[in-house]
Amino acid sequence: MTTNAILNLTEAMQMAPSDQSRGGKNNDKGQDLRWQAVLARDANEDGKFVFAVSSTGVYCRPSCAAKRPRRANVTFFAQPDQAEKAGYRACLRCRPRAIAGHGATETVKAICRYIEQHLDEPLTLARLGSEFHQSPFHLHRTFKSVLGITPRAYADSCRLNQLKGNLRSGHSVTRSMYDAGYSSSSRLYERTASQLGMTPDKYRRGAIAAAIRYTFADSPLGRMLIAATDKGICAIQFADTDDELEQGLRHEFPFANRRRDDKAMRPWKEDLLRQMRGQRLNAALPLDIQATAFQRRVWTHLQTIPFGATRSYAAVAKAIGQPTATRAVARACATNPVAVAIPCHRVVSKSGTAGGYRWGAERKKALLELEAGRTV
Repeated sequence: MTTNAILNLTEAMQMAPSDQSRGGKNNDKGQDLRWQAVLARDANEDGKFVFAVSSTGVYCRPSCAAKRPRRANVTFFAQPDQAEKAGYRACLRCRPRAIAGHGATETVKAICRYIEQHLDEPLTLARLGSEFHQSPFHLHRTFKSVLGITPRAYADSCRLNQLKGNLRSGHSVTRSMYDAGYSSSSRLYERTASQLGMTPDKYRRGAIAAAIRYTFADSPLGRMLIAATDKGICAIQFADTDDELEQGLRHEFPFANRRRDDKAMRPWKEDLLRQMRGQRLNAALPLDIQATAFQRRVWTHLQTIPFGATRSYAAVAKAIGQPTATRAVARACATNPVAVAIPCHRVVSKSGTAGGYRWGAERKKALLELEAGRTV
């Protein structure tokens, strides 16, 4: 992908590969607009073009902080490669290739922002391709190679997150539905019932129809909360105090019929404690969790990592067929709602260090040492 792929300017700003292809004359409106961007050091134009200075033999990004050259000495190029073929070298101060070299990532970021701002509109690949001057096939392939999911899956995830936030805030299902970009109630229930684990109105009431039971336990990592619906465990959390744990559960299910039930939760609690003390987890432990398609792929793979072993984020990304989705894998680990049961603690940095953990780096280190059979 080239930076020309994100050239989102008016027709008047369209240009040939360089000024030189037009005889070196900078007299069209597009060149004037670029010159104004250079004078203003407009960072919003970085990655869209570069300007080269004949008196120095250097090319820069529009926002370069160097002294502005004379207009007569400036030539514009759509891409750094074109400037270099013309004999110019990259500026060591603004490093224009730092933008161009990550063109795919920058484009996908822009697509994500566009999707987030247009969730209430049809977002077809044809429309996105037209907006970002790419073929639908190329845009789809590039987006998936960077994030590990398709534009449609990303839009669905954004809508779901917005819906959940609206419902938690107490908004009606109808208002939450339209605010999140769902076009009809049938579409809302079709798309979200499986992801929420319940219908939207039940989620709004905090799953009151599927009462949440919970219990506390002393664990090798401090106080632990285990919560479950009738379908299975929906939350495993760690904190220093029971009050903190209850607040965390309340945040996820603000209107739920939360009820402490130590007796009913005892078998699951004992299973989890055995796991943390060095024994294997009961493979039949039921889970009731909601996930995007990508999260589910990551979490399913994590459950195949052998007890006592670790994998890097990059290795997990490669294992699920998305080798460039390392950051997305890290996000999926960070949003895992059932610590230990889905062993996100077994995913470490490529360097071998423990890396981040939702419940704290010290807890992750202690859990890895327990599984490795070492004394904490």
